[in-house]
Amino acid sequence: MDPVTAILQTSILAGGVLALAALGETLAELVGVVNLGVEGLMALGAVAGVATVVATHNPYLGFLAALAVGLVVGMGFATATVLIRANQVLCGLALTLLGSGMAATLGKRYSGTPSPAVFGPVPIPLLSDLPILGKALFSQNLLVYLIYLVLPILMHLVLFRTRLGLNMRSVGENPAAADAAGVNVARIRFWGVSLGAALAAGAGGYLTLAFVPSWSEGVVAGRGWIAVSLVIFAGYRPINAVLAALLFGLITSLGFVGQARNWPVAPAILSMLPYLGTIAFIILPVLASERLRRWMAAPAALSVPYFRDQR
Repeated sequence: MDPVTAILQTSILAGGVLALAALGETLAELVGVVNLGVEGLMALGAVAGVATVVATHNPYLGFLAALAVGLVVGMGFATATVLIRANQVLCGLALTLLGSGMAATLGKRYSGTPSPAVFGPVPIPLLSDLPILGKALFSQNLLVYLIYLVLPILMHLVLFRTRLGLNMRSVGENPAAADAAGVNVARIRFWGVSLGAALAAGAGGYLTLAFVPSWSEGVVAGRGWIAVSLVIFAGYRPINAVLAALLFGLITSLGFVGQARNWPVAPAILSMLPYLGTIAFIILPVLASERLRRWMAAPAALSVPYFRDQR
């Protein structure tokens, strides 16, 4: 395969994991709840996807199982942070530790076992025959098309072109004003957080069913934390989050291709690239411009629990 094609194809596959997780975190943070449990949710989704595929040999059921696990766990997290109003940061860290630990325990029997069924490429006629770009862009699996085309556009339209989206954003910016206007703050936050958790766990399912077709402890490898940082870098906008994930996918693919082609760079440095990129892309834009700092500003009520009697 042509080196450029190989890099682009790997970039899209690797970026899909981060894109789906970042879309879920964007949904949660826009309604005012910061979920630092993405890493644990991805681990649970990854092992749920593999376990289901081992039992059914159907990758679609595996991905749906990952979404379902994320939704159930997300509802528990939303109950704690939205209804009980527990500290969001502590709950998120607890979810990361609990989810990663549970996934490691439940996944022992599947460790190192290749997934018996994975998402295969679905070439788009004519476009997939284009030189260089055809195989990289138009010979991907269905989840890639869903993550890069359907979900971000759908989320953008809902969030910025509908009344529901306006209510969701108002809950994240000023829940007291939204409540005074008749918006059910608790309900919108609860389901925003729950659906966001489902997408994060779905990213774990994508990881083990489309990108790295097997489960092993630590397979998530910090991608959940990178997804959280991508939301900040993207200015809490879904389309920007997907584009940022693609950029990080490119950085990741450079490491993979560099090791495969024996580039004269230490493997440890190539493996560090995504994490170095995370730090750089969060710090540099903020230092460069006051306008960018305002553009990247978080929702005003992010991580602040809402008490109706104190508005």
